[in-house]
This record gives sequence, C-alpha cells and structure tokens, in this order.
Amino acid sequence: MARNKPVQSDPLFEIAFYENILKHSPRFVEALVALAELYTKEGLYDKGLELDRRLAEIRPEDPVIQYNLACSLSLKGDVPAAFNAMRLALMHGYQDFAYLEKDEDLLNLLSDPGFQDYYRELKNAGKSL
Repeated sequence: MARNKPVQSDPLFEIAFYENILKHSPRFVEALVALAELYTKEGLYDKGLELDRRLAEIRPEDPVIQYNLACSLSLKGDVPAAFNAMRLALMHGYQDFAYLEKDEDLLNLLSDPGFQDYYRELKNAGKSL
C-alpha cells in the first residue's frame, strides 16, 4: 500500500503568499504576524524587524506583538530597544515566562546585565513569574 508523504511547507511559497496578501491589505495583522515569523525563521531579520515595527504601531498595547518586536531587536543586537519592547510586553500582560527564559531569539537580551537585574526585580517584587 502506498503511503502519502507528509506535506512539507515551502517557506518561499508561504512568504510570497503573505506578501501578495499584504499588497492588497497592508494592515492585515494576521498576515503581518505570519510573514514576520517566516522572515525571522528564514534568517531575514531586517524584514522581520520591519514588520514587527509596523505591527507595534498598529497594536502598541498587544503584549505578544511587543514580545515579538523584542525578539527581532535582540536578534539584530539592539539590546536597549529590545529591553524597551520587552518592558512594554510585560507591562501589557505578557506572561509566558518559562518560554521567555529559554527563547533563543532573546539570547542577546537575556545575557544583558541590565535586563537580568530588571527581570530579577520583577521576580522579587512578587510578580507571578
């Protein structure tokens, strides 16, 4: 009996698909989020960061969007801006702290002594981290 192989996603097809959607609907948040994630996964950090910045302008109080912006900024090595975005994510309710602490996109931010102090203070202040 012949078995079907699992369908492999094609990131280049997906990127083209979302880029085409955004040509017609440039503020379609779900498409922006998906495309930013694809860009980042493909190592296109500048493009991912550009979209994360657009998303943060559209939804400045969305904690996940601020978190993703912090990730993009950290990947680009802009630790001060990543720190700012992460502060906003936490202030607006981001709560997946176990994920935050192991997220490889945040390695630059997580290794920053200033952020480590800030994060430690949050924990010590009794914030349910």
